[in-house]
Amino acid sequence: MAGPSRTNSDLVKVAYAHNEAEAEFLQGLLREADVGSVVRRAPGFDVPEFLAAGPRHMLVAASDVAVAHDVLREVEPGPSEPRARNGTDRRSRVLARLLIPVALIVLVICLEADVLV
Repeated sequence: MAGPSRTNSDLVKVAYAHNEAEAEFLQGLLREADVGSVVRRAPGFDVPEFLAAGPRHMLVAASDVAVAHDVLREVEPGPSEPRARNGTDRRSRVLARLLIPVALIVLVICLEADVLV
């Protein structure tokens, strides 16, 4: 008699990849540690036209979750990276909020100057 068959309920999400290439990289790391994995498009991105673009979920058997977390912990960004990235995003948004009104004012002044000349 064959072993128990796996169902979707046996699979646990252990990682998130931004695109197919990143998912394949993570899947390769798991394969080297003898952890079987499944890559699945994230909900809302399950459209064939996206090709390799779009986020992916990395799924492993529930019994392999601890090993998968240990393997993937080695490639996760350190705690300083997200903070620096979020700080950069916030500064960019603040700068954009300041520059957009300035650009609109300059545009209005230029248009008025052309009308008056």
